[in-house]
This record gives sequence, C-alpha cells and structure tokens, in this order.
Amino acid sequence: MKDKLTMAVNWAGACGGCDVSILDIEDKIFSITKIADIIYWPVAMDFKRKDLAALEPDSIDITLFNGMIRNSEHLEDAKLLREKSKVMVAFGSCAHLGGIPGMANFTDRQGIFDVSYITSPSTGNPDGTLPLTRVDAGGRDLTLPEFHDQVRALDRVVDVDYYVPGCPPPFNVIMKTIEVVSAVHEGEELPAKGSVIADRNALCGDCPRKDTVRPGLMENVVRPHEKMIDPDTCFLEQGIICMGPFTRGGCGHLCIEANMPCRGCFGPAEKQYDQGTEALSAFGSVVSAGRDDYVPRGEMLRPVNKVKDPLGTFYRFSLPSAIINRNMKEGK
Repeated sequence: MKDKLTMAVNWAGACGGCDVSILDIEDKIFSITKIADIIYWPVAMDFKRKDLAALEPDSIDITLFNGMIRNSEHLEDAKLLREKSKVMVAFGSCAHLGGIPGMANFTDRQGIFDVSYITSPSTGNPDGTLPLTRVDAGGRDLTLPEFHDQVRALDRVVDVDYYVPGCPPPFNVIMKTIEVVSAVHEGEELPAKGSVIADRNALCGDCPRKDTVRPGLMENVVRPHEKMIDPDTCFLEQGIICMGPFTRGGCGHLCIEANMPCRGCFGPAEKQYDQGTEALSAFGSVVSAGRDDYVPRGEMLRPVNKVKDPLGTFYRFSLPSAIINRNMKEGK
C-alpha cells in the first residue's frame, strides 16, 4: 500500500458544476487529500498542462474526468490523461453520456456556426467571419482548438474504467467515489471495470410516491408548470412525463423530493440499453386519447404530440451515447 495515491481532476466540455460538486462536499474533501495528492486540477490550483505532459505514463493513480468531448483540446486532454492514468473515471453526465451539451448533435458544426455567427437576430457580421483555428495577428501566431462536428462521451474516444453519473454527481455518489479511491489506496478489490457508481435498478424501484400508474392512464400530457402537482402521486398519473422508469437510481430522489419529475441525468439503468428509445416506446404505450372507440390516427396520438420537445425530454443527457446519436444529413 502506498503512503498516498496521485490523483487528477480535469474539466473538459462542461459547465463546471462537476468541479463545484467536489468542492461542495466541504470538509469531506479531506477524505480524499488524506489518501491522495492531487497533482493536477487546473480549475482549483495552479497546475499547467506542460506539467501534466511531463509525467510518466501511469504515474497518476486515478483521474476524475468531467465534461464531454467537443473540440480538439478536449480530445488531447482525454488522450493525455488516459496515457498518464491507471484508472480513468468518467465523472458526471457529460463525461458519462455526453450530457446536456450533447443535444448539439441534433445539428452539426456548420449549423451551430451559422446560428452563432451569421443568422441570429442580434448578430452583426456582414462579412460572415467565422472562428479560425490559426491566425497571424501582427506577427503573433494565435490559435484556437478545432471545433468538432459532434459531441462525444468520454468512452467514445478513450478507454474508461468507471462511471460516476449525475448532473452534477450528488453528495452521496461522490462519497461512494471516495470509497473507490480508498479501495485503490488500500489495494482492495475494485468494482468490475465499466461499473457505474450508483444503483443498478431504475429510480422508480424505490420512489417514495404512490405506485398508481396503469397502462392507458395518461389521457393528457402537461408540463410541470401547467398544473398544481400532487406531491404524493406518481407524476405519470398526473400526466407529467417522468424519466424515473428509464433512469438509474442512486441520486437520493433529489428532484422528486423537490416535487419535480426525474429528467434522466443518471442515465439508463443496468439492463437498459438506450434510455431515450425505451422511454419513447413506453410512453407510446401508456398515453391514451381518452376514448375507446376508433378515432383517426392523428387524434389518437394527440397527447403524445403535446410533448413540446421529444428529443430534449427523452435524450436530454444521453443523446451522444444513444443508438442513433447524431443528426445525419444526406451525403454524410
């Protein structure tokens, strides 16, 4: 057993919430620093990329990598940290599944640039100037990372040992992650490679609300702000789409306890393959038109059509990891 491990934390394409969630464990962070020296965490300490590059392969015992892969810098960081790390952990929804930024896969690089720099009403760019990866600015060579055509989860570009879900990972899951770090330190048996540090079953399995939903019961679909929500009754029975049946448990029901439906940030449960596809299939079977007699197809599907944003509802966190994980255009 080592006196101390070496550990790295890296922020790629993400909002920063995962880094903040580590700081949010307050004095429990000393549970980490007691057994590990953090030798690379640029957002929290003055570490330089050149210092990381100078390290020997496998010189970092464990890396918590948060954020999706959106540009060339993220990809370089992922490959560099994989080379330097014995254990690579995808930390948070973006690294795990692609996360909310992964919704950008509904379009492509050109579509994003068009809206951001040319067609938006507030943009004044008559020459159609777009970002360049390299430009000569008065004799100075300035560079930007290359913006990729799609968002990818961490395991789409490097080998990943473990996954920590959540947007961001909640306190209890971070504490379980610390247990894994402790197991590395103590030389104990680790979870099987590829394990997700959360429950195996769906969130619905131990939901505190009444299990009252029945097939065909959803006669209407409403958004949470459109009605007074009964805090004791299943969201589905109230016509509110909840991703609990299709999402791994272990979050502590934080959204449910706040009287808001699950949005799916923990990703699919162990025996589910594609979170969004299973949700779409299931909701198609439980949403009713409210009538038993024959009605035209469009009428029968009307409640389903009230889902304002199907892609954002069913694939909010997992599009880059889905079976069909990006918008495909003719010729591509």
